[in-house]
Amino acid sequence: MSLFILLNFIYIFDLKNQKERSGFLLLLTNGTVITHDEDNRVIKNGAVLIEREEIKALGESELLKSKYPEAEVKDVQGKIIMPGMINTHMHIYSTFARGMDLKTEQPPRHFLEILEKMWWRVDSSLKADDIYYSALYAFLTGLKQGVTSVFDHHASYGQVSYSLDLVAKAVEELGIRADLCYEISDRNGPEQSQAAVKESKNFLKKIREKNSNYLNSRIGLHASFTLEDETLAEVSELADDLDSSFHIHVAEGRTDLEDSRLRGYNGAVKRLDQYNIWRPGTIAVHGVHLQEGELEILRDNDCYLINNPESNMGNAVGAAPLKEALAKGLKVGLGTDGYTTDMFESIKFANLMLKHQNSDPRPGWTEIPQMVFKTNAKLASQSFGTQLGVLKEGAAADIIVVDYSPPTEINSDNTYAHILFGINGGMVETTIVNGKILMENREVQVVDDQKITHETREQADDFWSRF
Repeated sequence: MSLFILLNFIYIFDLKNQKERSGFLLLLTNGTVITHDEDNRVIKNGAVLIEREEIKALGESELLKSKYPEAEVKDVQGKIIMPGMINTHMHIYSTFARGMDLKTEQPPRHFLEILEKMWWRVDSSLKADDIYYSALYAFLTGLKQGVTSVFDHHASYGQVSYSLDLVAKAVEELGIRADLCYEISDRNGPEQSQAAVKESKNFLKKIREKNSNYLNSRIGLHASFTLEDETLAEVSELADDLDSSFHIHVAEGRTDLEDSRLRGYNGAVKRLDQYNIWRPGTIAVHGVHLQEGELEILRDNDCYLINNPESNMGNAVGAAPLKEALAKGLKVGLGTDGYTTDMFESIKFANLMLKHQNSDPRPGWTEIPQMVFKTNAKLASQSFGTQLGVLKEGAAADIIVVDYSPPTEINSDNTYAHILFGINGGMVETTIVNGKILMENREVQVVDDQKITHETREQADDFWSRF
């Protein structure tokens, strides 16, 4: 598949299905409805009525069936009906790294070597078809695991121009929601840094013109230690011009902290604060090595701190100060950082990590659900301009059906315990985004997933030969 062919189809969205469904009512019945609303309501033998792109009503199945006899009924046979999952930090470009030989004499010994020996080599090797299939496969896998919205942080210094268009094409083919950015960095020199700035600027303008409720963008930055003062000043001015926030790794490893100290700042957050990077809606990722006063800077500038526990453990960088962040009123969300596409899996690790780092079994019961089901939902709702992460009248119809038969009662007080101990992404049976069924009875409806998997493997072989 050539870049030319792909770009000729960029941003072509099939409205036929939506037109056919104008006025169409779909009623999901006979389920246990977990709403994640303000009262965390659970509706037993419940139903959710979808009208076009929104939820029109919730209630008991028989009541809604009698009230809306014209609706098409889908009986979920006692399964769980709940909001789609939201991943607030992902790297889809990592897809081809799975099982790959690094071709190095020694494995990476620390975080900086992981970047140098693996990730920076991967992104410098990516070409157009690699980008497209990496995105298509990763987003498809997430869709099958109930992920309906993704905030992706992309890098492909082997193919900078139009790379976000290729990722956007995968998003549109699958019908999910995605907030996309390109990772600007000075690590490859000024020419590629400027190419990344240009890509970010051009794509952001396209998205603004499109005014979509399923695609959004913001300015992406790698991390303080790979960004020079001149570039930070430039992107800050660009953000002012385009009214954009940022998506950036901060204090993930000690390298970020040590580099900032060499530049005269006690912490990466404090350095970046000099360039107005911290502004409402900015996504600060990791925050493992934050220094005194830096949580307050993020909070006071209305930013989000996104935790990625599996990645932090895998890279041996440490654990983010979640309890302190939440106690100070900072908005903390949960992502996967490319480690997995399964947000249910990330929940489990977040819970264990919080308990382990505090040597206390009590944390996690309120902190993790707040992060996943409230903060992630708030960020996504702001990004896409529609209410997400909740089942209520007027909210977007981003809904999943999970094949989970609990051994004990599900009620408003224990939904998180059932999700934590009983549910994983492989149990998702149906995924609906924007009122459109993307997967039903574990069969993807919008693309040929077997064909995509086969073509992805072929493309991965080609990528490995060039790595």
